[in-house]
Amino acid sequence: MTPDVPRDVPRDVGLHVDVRVADRDVEVAFEVDTGQTVALIGPNGAGKSTTLAVLAGLLRPDAGEVRLEGRLLTGDRTWVAPHARRTALLAQEPLLFPHLRARDNVAFGPRSTGASRAEARAVAERWLSEVDALALADRRPAQLSGGQAQRVAVARALAADPRLLLLDEPMAALDVDAAPALRRLLGRVLAERTTVLVTHHVLDALLLADRVVVLEAGRVVEQGPTADVLARPRSRFAAQLAGLNLVAGTATPDGVRRPDGLALHGTAAGDPPAAGAPAVAVFRPAAVAVHARPPGGSPRNALTVRVEALEPQGDHVRVRAGGLAADVTLAAVAELGLAVGAEVTFVVKANEVAVHAR
Repeated sequence: MTPDVPRDVPRDVGLHVDVRVADRDVEVAFEVDTGQTVALIGPNGAGKSTTLAVLAGLLRPDAGEVRLEGRLLTGDRTWVAPHARRTALLAQEPLLFPHLRARDNVAFGPRSTGASRAEARAVAERWLSEVDALALADRRPAQLSGGQAQRVAVARALAADPRLLLLDEPMAALDVDAAPALRRLLGRVLAERTTVLVTHHVLDALLLADRVVVLEAGRVVEQGPTADVLARPRSRFAAQLAGLNLVAGTATPDGVRRPDGLALHGTAAGDPPAAGAPAVAVFRPAAVAVHARPPGGSPRNALTVRVEALEPQGDHVRVRAGGLAADVTLAAVAELGLAVGAEVTFVVKANEVAVHAR
């Protein structure tokens, strides 16, 4: 659990998760400090939605426990119903009540916990104002744009005064113009609120999350401060999210050796891993030179690969081959005659390759 935090440093743990869901082969353990936002990232099928469903009380795990601010929500023959957990779930779609105006949608949470009509209205208007949507108070959901509806949904979630906020890809259904505004809004209202955010977008993690937990195949494979994980990823998904190449294997005295025997030379980042220990090598696609034929001079890192895809990205093209990526100019694509299926050589200098313990 959060191994980068020294044991002798007191921590205010807001959320403790250690659960297993057998039929989905998910075993997840992590903690979130009070007031922090943690981003759950990983490929499709990694277990992110399952974890969120367990936290929300929509799915009972087979073993383990969930504690929120010390209160046991799941575990030891205890299971607290979703409505009694003090959690709020904001999904990809706003899911507003279509027959209620925006103000009444937001007031629903306070009213359901016993607030008077006047009290609930005041809370609703305060949160609508907080998310810059007070002018929408009298509109019904059908009269709102996607971005407006999601802002009202944020207000509704926060008006319930949750101790834990769960966000499931809140920007996924928005168009490119609405997403940045909602991202800025969340960055403002999530301050000092314990939050778990599921996202596939690197900007969501960078701008909203204090920490990142990376899931692959139902297991936590990496976690830590957001900037550290994305700058020095130790899992393939985090590397891809950050736009980096990652080669996993075992440490050698001057690099990493893959299971297939291919050796990649590099420089240790921080304390060098012991020879034979699990390690990863990370390097930027822009640091890779692409050659139609193996170059002379015996470069230390020359990898023969077959082109799998050519992806135009503005003023350059990303060449994907052998599970790696290289960025080349448009002119280079023509000059090298690059095409899917062509055999090429990727060359990267050893001083561009950072080696990390895994």
